[in-house]
Amino acid sequence: MVVGKMMDLITVNQEKCTQCGVCVNACPSRVLKMGTSGPEAIVPGACNACGHCVAICPHMAIDNSRSPLASQPNLEKFPVINAEVAEQFLRSRRSIRCYKDTLVSREKVMKLVEIARFAPTASNSQGVSFIVVENNELLKKATEVIIEWMEGHLQKNTSIHWSFPHHVRAYREKGIDTILRNAPHLILATTPKGFSKGRESTILSLAYLELFATTLGLGSCWAGLFEMCIFANYYPLLSLFKIPEDKVITGAVMVGYPKYSYRRLVDRNLLDVTWLS
Repeated sequence: MVVGKMMDLITVNQEKCTQCGVCVNACPSRVLKMGTSGPEAIVPGACNACGHCVAICPHMAIDNSRSPLASQPNLEKFPVINAEVAEQFLRSRRSIRCYKDTLVSREKVMKLVEIARFAPTASNSQGVSFIVVENNELLKKATEVIIEWMEGHLQKNTSIHWSFPHHVRAYREKGIDTILRNAPHLILATTPKGFSKGRESTILSLAYLELFATTLGLGSCWAGLFEMCIFANYYPLLSLFKIPEDKVITGAVMVGYPKYSYRRLVDRNLLDVTWLS
């Protein structure tokens, strides 16, 4: 019969536990210590639910109520991408600013935001949620509002970015949307108000989303001008998206099917690295 020992935070299967100490060493918050009968939680309140202790145990001997063994799929072998393929994949990622006039299925968009939630976050705080905007009229209205915001700055001679005149002229004189690029989708990331490291965690989450997008045949681009306006707390833009009162927008990415294919890799500035020995 399997004997389980219940701690404040963890359950140890004493028949499987060899007291190897791997779980104790791997715990980033130093929550565990090795007791006479296996690992024990000495500061359970400090557990950040990363699940390292459960995932690393070679004998499946430990369970954690905050990161249960039952919710951790087995990983027989750590997946390693060929270095050359990985380099090509990462270098071929592009900021897409020309999109097909085609909606992406909700199934594909869900795959994007699902992978984004697995990105690392500060102290495993997680807390990043998403709003997917697929309403074309709403996106057009957002562009119009941002242009009006830019025009207000230009009229007051308080322009906060050199590109404002360019974007206003393109929109007013030629009807070209250089704000949201006629993308069929805008994915907004939000975190609770006052959430520590919310922007940093959002950047990591949306970076995961952007890289995964290419595997689904999709393109993406950070909506920098949208972010600039929203981070300025411009109410006419904020009011369009019905953000819950306890949350704030912490990032925005355009998503859609790329209109064109890129056939070459661009170079970057020469590597600048310093070694300290």
